[in-house]
Amino acid sequence: MATTLFILNDAPYGNERAYNALRLAGALTSKEGEQVRVFLMADSVSCAKAGQKVPEGYYNVQLMLGKVLRKGEVRLCGTCMDARGLSEADMVEGAKRSTLAELADWTVESDKVLVF
Repeated sequence: MATTLFILNDAPYGNERAYNALRLAGALTSKEGEQVRVFLMADSVSCAKAGQKVPEGYYNVQLMLGKVLRKGEVRLCGTCMDARGLSEADMVEGAKRSTLAELADWTVESDKVLVF
């Protein structure tokens, strides 16, 4: 099985980096033999904030992350969460608090690493 790791840094809204990363990650989850992992750090931890309300017709990264969570794994930088006053209870179900050490392990284990 091939493993692709996505590392996101930017906020969910304001530019389209998180949007494009999650589009690609979601598309890869439908490919046979592909394991998808997403690590959210810096402002991108807000992508996993539960209860997002966006204008009608605008993309919702919470929903996009849900597609990845159905078949892949999502981890959040705990230090970055703390800096933004976010707890695991604030986040979507399935997205888990993590560490830089786990990101290092995922990086070593991955066949491809994409940074957005």
